[in-house]
Amino acid sequence: MSARIDDIDGKLLQALLADGRASASDLADAADVATSTATKRLARLEDEGVIERYQPAVDYAAFGYDVTAVFRLDVDGEGLADVVEDLRETGRMIGVYEVTGSDDVVAIGKFASTDEMNAQIKDLVTHPYVRSATTDIVLDTVCEYEPPPVRTTE
Repeated sequence: MSARIDDIDGKLLQALLADGRASASDLADAADVATSTATKRLARLEDEGVIERYQPAVDYAAFGYDVTAVFRLDVDGEGLADVVEDLRETGRMIGVYEVTGSDDVVAIGKFASTDEMNAQIKDLVTHPYVRSATTDIVLDTVCEYEPPPVRTTE
């Protein structure tokens, strides 16, 4: 069942997406409601699972992860669960997606060097369930982690 998000909820969520550390007062101002109303609404959105967690936006380059790669994999169907779990366990993937189309999995990874990325590529192309792999290296990040607008029911 999907949650009913009205205009006030939408404004609260947009403000929270813009600044995950915004105070209840700041969020209330953004939604033009009382602080107690904003607090109750956020608690309801958390209880309903609309807000699942609070997470910082991390500049991976600040930690030395200067190489971003996009992997597109054609996977033997019976091994899909193994492949996505192996990708998750690398500790380098910021996103792993099962997709439709000519590929079965798309994964985005952050690496400290091209040598580290190449080691990951070698692991992928020799994985027993990966039939083929294509890798693209990101040259420039135009935008990342930009949330789409919150749609309301009003």
